[in-house]
Amino acid sequence: MRIAQFSDSFLPIVDGVGRVVYNYANYIVDKGHECYVIAPMTDTGFRGGYKFDMLDYQSIKIKGRQYKVGVPHMDAHFIARMNMTEVDIIHAHSPFTAGQTAIIYSKKRAIPLVGTFHSKYKDDFRAATGMNMVAEVGAKFVVDFYEKCDEVWSVSDSAAETLRGYGFKGKIIVMPNGTDVQVSDPADKAMAAKEFGLGTEPVFLFVGQQDWKKNIERILLAAAELNKEGFVFKLVLTGMGRHSDEIKKMASALGLDGKMVYTGHISDSNMLAGLYQCADLFVFPSLYDTAGLVVYEAATFGTASVVVRGSSASEPIVNGENGFLCEDDTLDLARVMESAITDKEKMRVVGQAAKSSIPKNWDGILDTVLERYEKLIKTSLWKNGKDV
Repeated sequence: MRIAQFSDSFLPIVDGVGRVVYNYANYIVDKGHECYVIAPMTDTGFRGGYKFDMLDYQSIKIKGRQYKVGVPHMDAHFIARMNMTEVDIIHAHSPFTAGQTAIIYSKKRAIPLVGTFHSKYKDDFRAATGMNMVAEVGAKFVVDFYEKCDEVWSVSDSAAETLRGYGFKGKIIVMPNGTDVQVSDPADKAMAAKEFGLGTEPVFLFVGQQDWKKNIERILLAAAELNKEGFVFKLVLTGMGRHSDEIKKMASALGLDGKMVYTGHISDSNMLAGLYQCADLFVFPSLYDTAGLVVYEAATFGTASVVVRGSSASEPIVNGENGFLCEDDTLDLARVMESAITDKEKMRVVGQAAKSSIPKNWDGILDTVLERYEKLIKTSLWKNGKDV
């Protein structure tokens, strides 16, 4: 099969969707198929030896954001390359520029289009404009895109419910994200500990965009409660984002300067692996995320997570067995974080249970993905009167 993956974000920007697309592309090639990643151009340097082909297009920087908006229809070179590239199926991971471009090429070539619902776009519209009416119009735009897809996927059950809440009435297939099998390496842990000054004190870790929508305020307030009680700990925030400076100011106002470690963006996978291993507890109270990929990553290193009860990230967690649930409440989150400080053995046991029960291997997931692609291609060929 010849497969195109369309995304509005990709490396070197490291967000959840971009990493999902990267893993899709790698495993598709490993399993003997051709794969093309179509995304906005973010740099022009060495690509790092990707196994797949990259067809990127011109883009414009968004002020105050790490992302760029692609302008594929203004890029003659991209259009020429696309016209020379034969694909059997298109998979769009965004309803916006990438998704709209995917619709054009799928119709032009009469090939199937898969659309995956990854994010709570309505929340993004509301946060960006502060207007509910704009958020409602934006949600209708999103639904319109998915109604044009031949098959719609979501990354979790709760993500599917979110899309239905926007008004989508069609069938949704839950296709979860995976994680790579990881081997804990003491050298990675030692490297991260040395780089960021992590000693014997308990470590709380958050990995993700430095954006208030991730509920980072809740983490800071809970940490402030523990600090008032005299507990010794380090709170490590890994990632970058539009609210990085505001987050630092709030932490300082709460008296947490001596407790905080800001790593910025981590591109070195060994360093990130080391941080996961240094953590006594992964703290991820996000109500925004539709899958919580980082919770799965933490689990691969035997690090338990605390997430908000009823959130998308809570789907794989059994409270007290392979992770911890809390309310979206400062004192309740602080309670679970305190447990990580005071009961190391419990954290170890729960972390090992997380490691054995939460991660899903990308290899098996991509087998299912490729089966669905093949079925859609055969159905499309049959509808168009071509040999199957």
